[in-house]
Amino acid sequence: MSQAPYYIVITRTNQVLLNFMKVRIIVNNRDIYPLLNDRPVVIPVEINHPKVVATDGFHFTPPLELVFEEPSYYKFKVTCAIEDMQLLGGSFFLVLFYLLGFWTGLFFIKLLSFAPIAWFIYLYYVNRKKFIRIIPAR
Repeated sequence: MSQAPYYIVITRTNQVLLNFMKVRIIVNNRDIYPLLNDRPVVIPVEINHPKVVATDGFHFTPPLELVFEEPSYYKFKVTCAIEDMQLLGGSFFLVLFYLLGFWTGLFFIKLLSFAPIAWFIYLYYVNRKKFIRIIPAR
């Protein structure tokens, strides 16, 4: 590792949807670092005030401008807007409302079973800038 005055350490959270994405970190619109599932990425930064963006090619975070003071490193983690429990809960309600609609024959309940899918599609396609997030690590 080179001796740089500043460092950025970024990890991924272990989320189901995030595991399907090939997330990359872009620093100052020119340096690209792949973010692997199993280990953090240590990014040496030569100048202060770098801009950091996480992307998978379709989704991207707003640029995060860092100001280095003491200590001379930042620790972040990349997360997804749909957490595992939200995905599980949405799948549960989809199956529950579909089965209730199937057994009762009510069209409204069958239609209601598509609400979790519509919500996931909204978060994935419409809300692109907030689907992947960079948050401070503890």
